[in-house]
Amino acid sequence: MPEWDKVPGSVKTALREAAGYARRGVRSPGNERDDLLLGAKTAAAAMGAWVLARHLLPPAVSTFAPFTALVALQATVYRSLRECAQYVLAMTVGAALAATLAAAAGIHAWTFGLLTLLALAVGRFRPLGQHGTQVAIVGFFAFSSGQGRIEYIGQLVASVAIGAVCGLTAHLVLAPARHTRHRQEAVADLYTGVCRRVDGLADAIETGDPEAGNVRRLREDWRRLSADADSIRHAIDTETENSRLNPRRSIEGADEALPRARTTVDIAQRCLDHVRSISRSLDYAVDSEGLATVPASFRSAYAALLRTAATAMEHTGRAERTDPQALDRILDRASIELDEAQRQALPTRDAEPTVSTLLGTLLTDAGRLVEELRHGRRTLDPQV
Repeated sequence: MPEWDKVPGSVKTALREAAGYARRGVRSPGNERDDLLLGAKTAAAAMGAWVLARHLLPPAVSTFAPFTALVALQATVYRSLRECAQYVLAMTVGAALAATLAAAAGIHAWTFGLLTLLALAVGRFRPLGQHGTQVAIVGFFAFSSGQGRIEYIGQLVASVAIGAVCGLTAHLVLAPARHTRHRQEAVADLYTGVCRRVDGLADAIETGDPEAGNVRRLREDWRRLSADADSIRHAIDTETENSRLNPRRSIEGADEALPRARTTVDIAQRCLDHVRSISRSLDYAVDSEGLATVPASFRSAYAALLRTAATAMEHTGRAERTDPQALDRILDRASIELDEAQRQALPTRDAEPTVSTLLGTLLTDAGRLVEELRHGRRTLDPQV
């Protein structure tokens, strides 16, 4: 029997996922390739730092070189420089504390305790970021292994400098790729998914008797799309950081494209809140069999309004710059259709209170959706 058959299923699954992740990284640009390249650069930088430190410095401090290389190689150039600067600052403060106490009071248990208290207090300073604990760690090495000697501290500084240079050099030789266009396309895909489901919501309302399962699936889709919007927003924020100090060129107008893409995602998120509320009302109406009692004229007018709103969202979420005049015309049409839906919802003498309440809720959410799109239009193009 092959040995592979003896491997646990969870391990097989993990190995297949890792292999698939590696294949995607090799075949096409994206997050997978970025991670693979970062791992390769980190390994090369750490190896180079270790080799240099091993030949130039004593073994007691050579380990700091590859460790600093790991710190210096982050996902973006800006983050790498920030993390490296914070680590070097923490290392300098820790070494200085150890040298000062050793020279002033000697190597004793009580001075080691005092060093610990001071290092922990200084490590809380915000400029050190997440590397505050390194003040104590480096201080312990300088105090115990180096006995506070200036010679040891100089070697420690040299080891850290070797690691920082190796790490940052790897970033300069092969800087992280820019993904401005990919982020724009992700936003456009998000809007495409939202628009398609808004059209489906319009169809469900217009029929008057949709399947309850389809309506519930729409509600699940809104939650999934909202989670997608959060992921895209995080990716845009990461790419915005990646654009800072990155020597690689991106598409023309990238500095404007990324903030615009983030604003567009925020608009989509707020629109999703309104269409999700419409779906909840529709789900309730289907369960209570109240949708069938809604006048067909209102359902038709409301469905037309939703389709126009979907068209406006499609224009808002395009990867290329939105035509503000065309979007204004679509939104004007949506306002006219909202007025028509309100006329069709005027109560009649024999109208049931539950139906009037349903129509009022639907109109309120649709009005908020249209106003949200108008606000988004003004936010994206305030001077047009």
